[in-house]
Amino acid sequence: MSGNLRTGGSRMRLRGLIRKEFLQIMRDPSSIAIAFLMPIFLLLLFGYGVSLDSEHIPVALVVEQPSTDTTTFAAAFSQSRYFQPAMYASTSEAEQAMMAGTVNAIVVVRQDFAQHLNRNDDAPIQLIVNGVDANSARIISGYVQGVWGTWLEHAALERGQALSMPVNMVTRVWFNSELRSRNFLVPGLIAIIMTLIGALLTAMVMSREWERGTMEALLVTPLSMSEVILGKLIPYFILGMGGLLLAVSMALFLFDVPLRGSLWVLIAASALFLITALGMGLLISTIARSQFVAGLVALIATFLPAFLLSGFLFDIGSMPSVVQAITHIVAARYYVAILQTVFLAGNVWSIILPNVLGLVVLAAVFLGLTWRKSRKRLD
Repeated sequence: MSGNLRTGGSRMRLRGLIRKEFLQIMRDPSSIAIAFLMPIFLLLLFGYGVSLDSEHIPVALVVEQPSTDTTTFAAAFSQSRYFQPAMYASTSEAEQAMMAGTVNAIVVVRQDFAQHLNRNDDAPIQLIVNGVDANSARIISGYVQGVWGTWLEHAALERGQALSMPVNMVTRVWFNSELRSRNFLVPGLIAIIMTLIGALLTAMVMSREWERGTMEALLVTPLSMSEVILGKLIPYFILGMGGLLLAVSMALFLFDVPLRGSLWVLIAASALFLITALGMGLLISTIARSQFVAGLVALIATFLPAFLLSGFLFDIGSMPSVVQAITHIVAARYYVAILQTVFLAGNVWSIILPNVLGLVVLAAVFLGLTWRKSRKRLD
């Protein structure tokens, strides 16, 4: 009988604390802004402002001796969506344009281009690429080689000749056949948004209560620390899931990112990650009782690792082995892998399940540390 009374009293206290948190959320618009306005702002900023696609690249074309072949070769650049060609009279003028940042590459067609082509010899062209951005330089080189190969095939067909190539490579692109960087960026950005939502909601709100003195009043109540932690987790978990649904809706309907896996798998994995992020925020709040310090620690400890070490922008396999080992304690690493798989590839369980296990371990660690360090004391 006494056990039932204790259970009933615990549930009543927990319901009261959850109701109190929802009332505080309604009275304080900052939590709603973090959960709903921040995803909209970040998705619009990154979705439209950041792109890894290289299109309309300004390139200088220098034709030393014009002919029919050089004209069609130059036209191949004009017909490509990847290039925005401009004709220059000499290589020196084109080099000056590259120095000024007007063009990113120079294609020089030598004067004996036609003679070599008619002899089925290597037609002399020179490619000069601005290598300040090494990644863009590699992309431009690949695009120029693609235009060159396509033009050679057309030129051979017009002459009724077979193009002699040692390897006939047929390329197929899986999972992102359109090669849209937005399909890659937006799912990863959802992970960054959920990291910020989870960490900031609990870290800032708890520290605000310490600053306002309401936490002291809460600690003198019969509530246990487990009830306090649950009472903080449940309302902001619901709020964070609302932010997730908003972000996923924008990804699907505004940015046209395909969802090839199950929506329920996506929601379940996101719920698990949100619990992990909320646990990180609660752990931060047990250390920092100032909103400024809590916000700063949350940004440094959650946002920066999620942005740099999760695979969102930079390939983890290309990082040094020491850094790769550090990424295993970054929760966003596992969530980014799940999101990109569910969105672009489908329910690939060999990828989803190990990453889910990683999130379970981290959630247990963060919540366990929070519970252990939380005590009903005012010091």
